[in-house]
Amino acid sequence: MSGLSTVVKGTGPALLLVHGAGGSVQANYGPILGTLTQYFTVIAPDLPGSGSSPKGAGPLDLEKLADDLVDVAVQAGHESFFVCGYSMGCAVAVTAAVRHPERVRGLVLSTPFTKIDAATRAKIDEWKSLLDGSRAVLSRFILSVMCSREYLARLTPAQAEGFAELIGASVPTGSPAHVDLILKIDLSEVLPRVSQPTLVIGASGDQLLSRNLGKEVSDLIPGSKYTDIACGHAIALESAMPWARLITDYLTSV
Repeated sequence: MSGLSTVVKGTGPALLLVHGAGGSVQANYGPILGTLTQYFTVIAPDLPGSGSSPKGAGPLDLEKLADDLVDVAVQAGHESFFVCGYSMGCAVAVTAAVRHPERVRGLVLSTPFTKIDAATRAKIDEWKSLLDGSRAVLSRFILSVMCSREYLARLTPAQAEGFAELIGASVPTGSPAHVDLILKIDLSEVLPRVSQPTLVIGASGDQLLSRNLGKEVSDLIPGSKYTDIACGHAIALESAMPWARLITDYLTSV
């Protein structure tokens, strides 16, 4: 067993959720869990160093992480399942699909990337450099890159400060290892080997990842479908219901 803290809830076909770097199941999927559990048996593990999952002993390995999450779903009693990845979690989802094609029935990849470009790397490097410093500075930076300009413009100063405090209070201990993994990911050789039905969802107002990165992923996966939502990187925060609808409509039709 992987030792990852996991919630299993709902009814219907099994759906494994993979959250993003510096996040958790609750932080990245919380607003849509209620909808997803109406259609699927949701299997939602927190990655090492997130939620109640212990930190890993060393650097995170993408293939081991994928194998561990597949093991979580099998241990929960499901021989095959859909996988939803968010942000860095998309790389884990894709790796699981290629390594375990008999297990993974289909994919939804939200704000994915093949590998980060120079503009995105600059933001990830800044994020990494802030992890050991002021929690207030880190949380304001995270807020600025996770939300769209339009969303941020609607926040009052008090709301923005409140959001930043919430972010600061919930930075996972595993964040440094998560960020290091982002910097190493390169799916160029893996994506063309995905054989499962796949929906790729981009965020048109993303300020963390460059706009073209999601479409690039879709172009490399044979037969995949691409759509985007008018929101920032934190889809669950800005566009929970449209996101939930896209996931459920797609996975109930394949």
